[in-house]
Amino acid sequence: MKPMSDFTQGEFGWQPWLEPAAMATLSAEQRAALKITPSQRAVGDYALVLAHDPETLRERSPLYNAVMFGPGGLPRADRELAAVATSRVNGCAYCASVHAARFLALAKDPQLMRRLHADGSAARLEPRPMAVVALATKLTQDPAALRPSDAAPLRALGLSDGEILDLVHAVAMFAWANRLMQSLGAPVAPAS
Repeated sequence: MKPMSDFTQGEFGWQPWLEPAAMATLSAEQRAALKITPSQRAVGDYALVLAHDPETLRERSPLYNAVMFGPGGLPRADRELAAVATSRVNGCAYCASVHAARFLALAKDPQLMRRLHADGSAARLEPRPMAVVALATKLTQDPAALRPSDAAPLRALGLSDGEILDLVHAVAMFAWANRLMQSLGAPVAPAS
């Protein structure tokens, strides 16, 4: 994972390349699919672009919600950190910025994000975040190269198999989500 010049702790916007579905003309099926969009955010352009295919959106949103917001298992801050690491490897500045902000809200560790920004996966971090970033980076860069031994640092830190599975789910979700986001639009830098 190399540093990205467009990675920021400020949250990027996103500009779609396809026209978002218009709220005033949504079908009942599209409205139903949008009711399960993730987080407590207002329905934005990304969800409205995805609403062009309400059947897929209806399947995607509950999966995303379960992986990122599901109760128990890996703490949310670790899931958000995995999303940031994965998004940085994939070059998705929008997702990296959104999930960095969510990580900061949960973990209150801006220094960690500054180090991750400056040094990528080589950043000197505390053992737990370093192990999360290392697994997320390897799984994102070369999933076929992942071995059981790659989970050893996480196990040594006390993570259960279920928590490690949650981490893998978060990385896999973002490997897919980054590609979808980047193929449908581009990040817009925050105003400085």
